[in-house]
Amino acid sequence: MDKQLNLGENNLPLAGIRVLELGNFIAAPFAARVFGDFGAEVIKIERPGEGDELRDWRKTRGATSMLFRTIGRNKKSVELDLRSELGAQAIKNIIKTTDVMIENFRPGTLEKWGLGPEVLTEINPDLVIVRISGYGQTGPYKDRAGFGSSAESFAGLRYVTGEPDRPAGRAAASMGDTVAGLYGVIGALMLMFNKAKGGQNQSSNVVDVALYEGVFSLLESLVPDYDAYGLVRKRTGGRLPGVVPTGSYNCGDGLEVVIGGNSNSVFVRLMKAIGREDLTADESLLTTEARGAREEELNGAIEAFTGSMTLEQVLTALESAGVPAAPVYDAPSIAKDEHYIARGMIETHEVVIEDEPELIRFPGVVPKIPGHQGQVNWVGPDLGAHTEEVLTELAGFNTQQIAAMKETVTKS
Repeated sequence: MDKQLNLGENNLPLAGIRVLELGNFIAAPFAARVFGDFGAEVIKIERPGEGDELRDWRKTRGATSMLFRTIGRNKKSVELDLRSELGAQAIKNIIKTTDVMIENFRPGTLEKWGLGPEVLTEINPDLVIVRISGYGQTGPYKDRAGFGSSAESFAGLRYVTGEPDRPAGRAAASMGDTVAGLYGVIGALMLMFNKAKGGQNQSSNVVDVALYEGVFSLLESLVPDYDAYGLVRKRTGGRLPGVVPTGSYNCGDGLEVVIGGNSNSVFVRLMKAIGREDLTADESLLTTEARGAREEELNGAIEAFTGSMTLEQVLTALESAGVPAAPVYDAPSIAKDEHYIARGMIETHEVVIEDEPELIRFPGVVPKIPGHQGQVNWVGPDLGAHTEEVLTELAGFNTQQIAAMKETVTKS
């Protein structure tokens, strides 16, 4: 293969790139979605008759969840049993013209099926393989099962999340999985870029991403703070210790606003906006440490201000003062917000849920690249919608082979 990334006239910078996704749940599928958003052809392999388990997550009606429709967008769904001889052969055939393969099985699974990196890179030496697992492909814990939840716990995130008098909390999204997916994309693009610029010393085509490592990398100075200061961070609710003032504050109309006033210049502007010029005159408060020691006093002053006004009034006042602040939005608020809409972050697509098509709003594409804007061509497809197309055109299977595979699935 001798494909190059085209960043010229093509609006989609990854057009011409083929990605094979052997993934389930979130991590690998999220990574593959990023490729698909920017023009790559993404072929998603799913278990015959069952498909990706995300198809059933948070589904209250219809056959396929909106979570799968979101993460499975721009992908071709192919039903294939990787444990069968024909299934493994199909993968080997498709790999010949594939640029990136992404998987998130437990280490050793692909090797057990005869589809390990050594086999696949012998077929296609230019293939980039992204392997996402709970604890990575090496180390004493590599064989442990790992989900995003265990990764967030093992990495330290759960320990510092939530209220101090309650069990460890979690974010209401699969942070461990999505962060690992993003690192997988970054790793793949780095290897592809190295090849595109003529790199001669590419000793490995494999990107090894551990779920816990992605989360741990986001925790900033968690361990350095422990070594340097003997500080073990604890759960502190919605406010970060030493980062003052910042957090969520109640407004007079029962809504909430998050305010970030923790830099010196912003702190001064915030105190003036809430009518506490006396605090701006206190030069001792122009240090992070001093503000941290008076956190309760400062938060009380801010809440006295926010509690006397509506959310809209608070936002208007803080915007005029140049203080970072935002409403605590729910889904209905996001879906109708003019800024989301203006930035293309809310897209409407037709989805059949219960026999009839409905207009459903979905999240748009990130990041924005003027002139090379990503796009959503279709939401997550029905199970096996592209099986015959892909097996015929890319795997080189004939009608008899495809029929044989279908018959095997029916009997199993």
